[in-house]
Amino acid sequence: MNKPDQSSDHTANFVVEKQKEAELIHDVLLLLQNMISREETTIKLVLDSLYHIGSINLINQKFRSRTLKRSLKLISRTSKPVFRILAWRWFQKNGSQLITNWLQTQVAFKITQQPQAAKAELVLEDPETSQNYPPKPQYQLQEVRHLRSQVTLLTGILAGVVTIFGGSFVWLGYSLERSHLQTIVELQTQVKTLEASVNEP
Repeated sequence: MNKPDQSSDHTANFVVEKQKEAELIHDVLLLLQNMISREETTIKLVLDSLYHIGSINLINQKFRSRTLKRSLKLISRTSKPVFRILAWRWFQKNGSQLITNWLQTQVAFKITQQPQAAKAELVLEDPETSQNYPPKPQYQLQEVRHLRSQVTLLTGILAGVVTIFGGSFVWLGYSLERSHLQTIVELQTQVKTLEASVNEP
């Protein structure tokens, strides 16, 4: 008669511990959100550094021409303010949750469970007490997929920014060349006019 009581006590303790863990993880999320809002300048500097490293590595891997690499690296440096704005908005929305998830995986020590602990975990899967978390491996797969999609998005944004700035530089160079040619033509016309006026008797 004593064993069922001990098992139910163990299960109740396990459920209480899991609820407490969920509350503490939520507190961690709120603290990280607070820290992110206070440390905006620091985080933007971190994102700048990561952008600089990432853009150089991406350009070095995708392109072979030295002149093209030089041009793209210059464009990536000038596009950094645009990236900073987009990256900061993305980090404000997703950063605290991603960091919280990662920290939770670091403190979820995997140990071989006793049969009773396994039963207690099955009881927790009851729809009334479960928090609808997917199983651990599936959850980690979803997180990896999410991170990959964010990397793809940032790569696309980088490619778009590089294209826009590249087009702007080409157009600017063309405009400067045309204005330079117009200035030369005007100067030549003025010189001819002056020569004609000097040669008149």
